[in-house]
Amino acid sequence: MEQTGRTPDATPLRIVVGGALIRDGRVLAARRSAPAPVAGRWEFPGGKAEPGETEAQTLERELLEELGVRARALRRLPGAWTVRPGLELRFWAAELLAGEPSPLADHDELRWLGAAELDSVDWIEHDREVLPHVAELLAPADDAQAAG
Repeated sequence: MEQTGRTPDATPLRIVVGGALIRDGRVLAARRSAPAPVAGRWEFPGGKAEPGETEAQTLERELLEELGVRARALRRLPGAWTVRPGLELRFWAAELLAGEPSPLADHDELRWLGAAELDSVDWIEHDREVLPHVAELLAPADDAQAAG
């Protein structure tokens, strides 16, 4: 399914996919190094879909390009956010398959966060709005630790 379309005012729609990359009950957060308006703030890594790519393919390609890891997109999380006219952000859960993430492009620091740590970084607004859905992905691991 190609990730293009039109907005209500006929502006071409381009999709950006952010990934909640999960490993061992924690999610990867990436601190932006650019552009200046968001530098120093945290996000879920990802990027823009290329013509003909599915959202899942976009996320897997972007995680390889941005972090040097192989990942598998699992499912889309609820919600969609307009970044600017013609650009819509959607989030997906993904699992790490191979590699250790390194900040290769647009990021200068990475952190693995558990559900209780999600508020410990200064998230970009759109990414902050998806945190309740991300916390649900992490909750089973945290619940198992609390019960033990």
